[in-house]
Amino acid sequence: MSYYLAQISLSLIASIGFGIIFNAPRKALPHCGLVGMGGWMMYLIMTDAGIDIVQAAFCGAFVVGLIGHILAKYYKTPIITFIVAGIIPLVPGGTAYNAMRHVVSNDYGEAIPLAAKAFIVASAIALGLVFAEVFVQFYLKVLKRKKLKNS
Repeated sequence: MSYYLAQISLSLIASIGFGIIFNAPRKALPHCGLVGMGGWMMYLIMTDAGIDIVQAAFCGAFVVGLIGHILAKYYKTPIITFIVAGIIPLVPGGTAYNAMRHVVSNDYGEAIPLAAKAFIVASAIALGLVFAEVFVQFYLKVLKRKKLKNS
């Protein structure tokens, strides 16, 4: 239990910290943290259940995108404010760092799989955000059609 509490707390702090670095409005910082925490919770639950990190990163990014859209609409703030800070916990920085460390050491046999893994996880994150955008646009289109039909 304390493991999950620590993970959730650190993802919240990391997202708020990057919100500060990226000059997010002060009133949006707690929300940036919640977005990052939501995405990291999804990632953590899925990886603990034995699901591959690529799929977990995709789903975590999808959650970040959905929560970011909801908060952007509610607070009338650009979605980028929430998504950029919220996606930070999911970024495979450690894997990319290790890949570069092996490149510098001329150990390409270890570097290539790590670099490929970092690239694939980063691509999954990008796709998760895109799918969230498409999902929200589709949902809004369906709502609009429903409204027009009822009018």
